[in-house]
Amino acid sequence: MSSAVIVSVRVKASPARAFDVFTQEIALWWRPNPLFQLTPWGDGVLRFESGEGGRLLAALADGREFEVGRVGAWIRGERLAFSWGPVTFSQGQTTQVSVGFEAMGEETRVTVEHRGWSEISPDHASRHGFPLGQFQLRLGEHWRALLDSLAEAAPRLSSN
Repeated sequence: MSSAVIVSVRVKASPARAFDVFTQEIALWWRPNPLFQLTPWGDGVLRFESGEGGRLLAALADGREFEVGRVGAWIRGERLAFSWGPVTFSQGQTTQVSVGFEAMGEETRVTVEHRGWSEISPDHASRHGFPLGQFQLRLGEHWRALLDSLAEAAPRLSSN
């Protein structure tokens, strides 16, 4: 079984609204991290094509667009799953992200599981030579910062 990074945060929104902010407003809460860039030119602006089979795309300022992943599950307010592969990955090389949305009273617990990094060689550019445990710690910190940004944005975006 592949190792995983698992991070959760509570969001002041319903599960359906938290899902919508995660997917439809990703460009507003996504915060690039130079250690985990999607392309050598930065992350660009991210957007999801909705539904199973849709893509997660990164659009750069020069007009180029890159596919970061493909949506495998799109269940509004419950679950989102997609493959994840920066430009430096070879064809067919991916990791997997699963996002759960669970009602917790008037809030929603959003949980991200990012799996498959144990299949990516430590000498691959995206791993920066880190041993798996250290890499997972850093990736977990990145996902925590992203989910904190989502949690901060959701109430503001929910009122629009």
